[in-house]
Amino acid sequence: MATTWNSLNLIEALHRDIERALGNAGVSNEPFSRVAFLPGRAARRYPMMNLYEDPDHVYVEALAPGIEVESLDLTVIRNVLSISGEKRRTPDHIPPEAFHRNERAAGKFVRTVDLPVEVDASQVKAEYQHGLLRVTLAKAAAAKPKPITVTVT
Repeated sequence: MATTWNSLNLIEALHRDIERALGNAGVSNEPFSRVAFLPGRAARRYPMMNLYEDPDHVYVEALAPGIEVESLDLTVIRNVLSISGEKRRTPDHIPPEAFHRNERAAGKFVRTVDLPVEVDASQVKAEYQHGLLRVTLAKAAAAKPKPITVTVT
């Protein structure tokens, strides 16, 4: 049986390994600082996410309280998930001088995350409850482990 070498898959795996290594070393490989939504500053990675998988699915949990649910937009292309939306601003009837503190960030955001495997874009489910966005992505058939039967001769 011949083994096919797929250079694209090898390059993608290497890219993920490098990103993981840089992330674990505390080195940011994105042009974002840890300051969120401040004028004149770059946005941090928002919303904060947990990403995990089982044999059939990839799961993303994004902590995003105060999001305008109607503004949420999720897209999936191959193994990349993009989440965009808008976090509520202060109501207009409250004048700026009334605030003693105004620490909660607001505004538009976009977060793109590389998934560990390719997923089936037609099999994505998302729900938002109590400030937590849960996304369930079915793995593409090619990404699922395939059992191989061994025959004894």
